[in-house]
Amino acid sequence: MKYDFTSVMDRRGRDAVAVDHIPIPGVQIREGFDHIPMWVADMNFPTVPTIPQAIIERARHPAYGYFDPAGAYFDSIIRWQERRNGVTGLTRECIGYENGVLGGVVSALNVLCSRGGSVLLHSPTYIGFTVSLENNGYRIVHSPLVKDAGGVWRMDLEDMERKLVDHKIHAAVFCSPHNPCGRVWERGEIEAAMELFRKHDVFVISDEIWSDLLLDGRRHIPTQSVSEDARNRTVALYAPSKTFNLAGLVGSYHIIYNSWLRERVRKESSLSHYNSMNVLSMHALIGAYGPEGEAWLEELRQVLTGNVDFACAYIREHFPGVEVSRPQGTYMLFLDCTEWCRAHGKTLDELLRAGAEVGVIWQDGRPFHGPCHIRMNLALPLSRVQEAFRRLNEYVFCE
Repeated sequence: MKYDFTSVMDRRGRDAVAVDHIPIPGVQIREGFDHIPMWVADMNFPTVPTIPQAIIERARHPAYGYFDPAGAYFDSIIRWQERRNGVTGLTRECIGYENGVLGGVVSALNVLCSRGGSVLLHSPTYIGFTVSLENNGYRIVHSPLVKDAGGVWRMDLEDMERKLVDHKIHAAVFCSPHNPCGRVWERGEIEAAMELFRKHDVFVISDEIWSDLLLDGRRHIPTQSVSEDARNRTVALYAPSKTFNLAGLVGSYHIIYNSWLRERVRKESSLSHYNSMNVLSMHALIGAYGPEGEAWLEELRQVLTGNVDFACAYIREHFPGVEVSRPQGTYMLFLDCTEWCRAHGKTLDELLRAGAEVGVIWQDGRPFHGPCHIRMNLALPLSRVQEAFRRLNEYVFCE
């Protein structure tokens, strides 16, 4: 490979919550074990070189005053969406800046709903949705995803429709690919969901921040692309932050084709006076969304696919009672530990602590509505993934 996905970065003291924090209260890593960050959803790989090059080049000019987004910013997004997702007809006016995807979700909901109104989400549910919606006074109505006979997560359309009707819901948050399950929706599934939303006059906020990180050569299908109606009833939210590990730079964007909706979301986003682009994050996006960024991304997808293959095979062979549905996108696993905990008389808290004590820093899945689940980040060099699973096998799942 041209790019480095094997070196172990030392991120200590480099503003990285992944290694500077342990999300399990009171845990101390035992002597002789180092910290393997496998919880918060950022990557432990150096980003594509064109991003720091672009930032450094801009930072060399010693003035950082007020600015308007450059034409190259919008053109980079348009080209990226066309090359990666087959999007045609996207214009600059349809693209709007958001400090973050969650802020964009809330701004859109503030246009579409009254505070206290009900919003449909699938469960398991990304914790960021739960916190941001509840903080802003919205009531979440969950429609659980269900696993089919092959262990693949599916939408339950009958349950969705029943809840849309019973709760008089007119706004839904759709996650594509799904976080935390890692499901990449097929075109027919998106079409069926969007037809349901059309039937019941439900506007859709589609979080597509993971859309670049698909495994096994899959291709993302934008929610807005499945029909003309979907194009006009959907606020789509994207960012380079997951793809290129830029969360600390801040910067996302929306795509809204419906002018009535677009004008109102932009107005809502502007009201706090805090939704403003950072000049360095603008240049980071331009550096990311180019030919070298695309080449780097293709290598990354191969690495992530290999890590997922290793982890899922290892779990099947070594951890009886732990169930995992192989993700089709993202770099997260969502482990169902119900049977293992029952068979060994352990609580999920005890299991989480046991892993963290030997340096495997994973994440409690209960805030994601997984009752006995653990969320696990595989975006590390394969050698670190292998070491983490060796420790889990020898010290945690050994009983």
